Amino acid sequence: MTERRRRVKQTLSLEERMAEQAAKLKERANRLPAGREREDLLKRASVAETGARINDWISSPGLQPPK
Repeated sequence: MTERRRRVKQTLSLEERMAEQAAKLKERANRLPAGREREDLLKRASVAETGARINDWISSPGLQPPK
């Protein structure tokens, strides 16, 4: 018995979804007192922002393949 993959049509770009996730994580972190959980959320937000910037850089028209 094989499982069928769940297909999802994305309405937002990867960059937009990652930026949205980063904003939500920052919002959650700001509601917490200083501590490990807050730092973990802020770290995850930073990773999401970096991912969004990398995706933007990779998909930019100025990026040239190696020669």
